[in-house]
Amino acid sequence: MAVKLTKSELKVQKDHLKQFTRYLPTLQLKKQQLQIVIMQVYAELNEKAEERKKMTGNLDDWVAVFSENTAFSECKRLENLVRPDKVMQGIENVAGVKLPVFSELTFKPIEYDVADYPLWVDTAIVKLREIARLDALVKTLRERVGLLEKELRTTSQRVNLFEKVKIPEAKENIRMIGIYLGDQQTSAVVRGKIAKKKLQGVQHD
Repeated sequence: MAVKLTKSELKVQKDHLKQFTRYLPTLQLKKQQLQIVIMQVYAELNEKAEERKKMTGNLDDWVAVFSENTAFSECKRLENLVRPDKVMQGIENVAGVKLPVFSELTFKPIEYDVADYPLWVDTAIVKLREIARLDALVKTLRERVGLLEKELRTTSQRVNLFEKVKIPEAKENIRMIGIYLGDQQTSAVVRGKIAKKKLQGVQHD
């Protein structure tokens, strides 16, 4: 878009440049903050993946548990004793982004007759609940990463727009208008001198 080569437009472009250069550091800082938080969340995700691996790591015990589980009737399977209900979440504001925070995973109350199960079932239920909570936490962390990465893309686009388009554009417009106004001023001075000489020539005649 062509700019008007006027003094008023020169002021507009200078105001734009001032605004862009003042706002850019804020965007750059936000971009850095988002990058740091994303790295932290990824580190936490890796940590939770290791934690889950350890929870289910004693394969001998778990293979025995699940092979024994097949002996139960359908209604008495272990998975029927652990039924997640609601994921409780809070909200946290990070670098201007509202993020979910995992609080707790609730379970539907289920009663069972201990006489129907071997002794290890109580322990297995506790472990399965811990794994379910961990899975809910991981899901929340992934939600956080998704929202943070979306905001990072938007912020990076704005930083690039300011750095590579808006600021150079404003500077170039200021340069062009400055050259034009300078030329106009020079022309006005030259015309003034010519007019003065003509006037002096007329007076001598």
